[in-house]
Amino acid sequence: MPWFKDDERTEPATPKRRQEAREKGQVAKSRELPSAFLILGGVLILYFYGQYMQRFLSQTTREFLAHAGEFSLSDTNLNLLGHYVLKIMAYNLLPVFLSLMIIGVLTNYVQTGWIFTTKPLEPDFSKINPIAGLKRLISMNAFVELFKSILKIIIIGFVIYKTIKAELPHLSMLTAMPYPQVFSYTTKIAFKICLQAGLVLCVLAFFDYFYQRHEYEENLKMTKQEVKEEYKEREGDPKVKARIRSMQREIARRRMLEAVPKADVVITNPTHLAVALQYKYGQMAAPKVVAKGAGFLAEKIKQIARKHGIMIIENKWLAQTLYKTVEVEDFIPPALYQAVAEILAYVYRLKGRRITA
Repeated sequence: MPWFKDDERTEPATPKRRQEAREKGQVAKSRELPSAFLILGGVLILYFYGQYMQRFLSQTTREFLAHAGEFSLSDTNLNLLGHYVLKIMAYNLLPVFLSLMIIGVLTNYVQTGWIFTTKPLEPDFSKINPIAGLKRLISMNAFVELFKSILKIIIIGFVIYKTIKAELPHLSMLTAMPYPQVFSYTTKIAFKICLQAGLVLCVLAFFDYFYQRHEYEENLKMTKQEVKEEYKEREGDPKVKARIRSMQREIARRRMLEAVPKADVVITNPTHLAVALQYKYGQMAAPKVVAKGAGFLAEKIKQIARKHGIMIIENKWLAQTLYKTVEVEDFIPPALYQAVAEILAYVYRLKGRRITA
């Protein structure tokens, strides 16, 4: 991470950007969290399981020494002894190793979820670039890692110092104690130091996890241009889509205007709206809107109607109602049957007079 972030990267990462980063193995993850929990978990496991291990090994050792005189040194016996010792050690240490493995897997899974990718294993020649390596060494990330290491050393050193200082009055009495008590006492102090150090490391690891998430989000941020380019890839170029929509509207409008000569009447507002109606007796269940428009389009509809001798009737309420509630190629609702029927009857009467004249 460079010292100065790119000020142009101000947009949150899109789902596509996050998915691509995840496929590359780039996730918000703290390396401190598994380490801290492994230390703390290991200490607790040894504390509760250590007594059993000690008893088992002590018993095994006593049994072995009790039969030591009956054991003959030969290649076969030494081979069997080696297998026996390995079996005993595996039997004792396997629960510890399995517990630590489960802790390590869970702490990583909680952070990242299930992820499988081979991208990090692919060769990346930029990593052997000396200039890129120098940039990684002189970066904010390197400074933060150095600061965390120094902070851990200081805090753990302070914990050890305070613990040992509190036990100094008792150390002088160790020379008068038998070996088992000395061993028990030193084990107790060691456990106390490791437990406190593990708890401190866990606290630091939680802070590091939230820091890593913050840095992950910052590094995933995109520029406005990147967001636009991704939108174009996903949805298509907005200019092209707008052009397509414009062409579709133009085609629909041209088709609608071509249907105006088939209308029986055009109802107007009188100047702002125009709705063309068609009705074929016996073929249609109700009158149908074949064209409608406002402003320039309304004038165009009226112009075509005059050219083809279609009657234009002014009815402000009916024109507004038809324009707002009925789409082109839809039949009028039953609530408007009476009003439209009166107009159509009027138009048919006028046409009859004109024909018989």
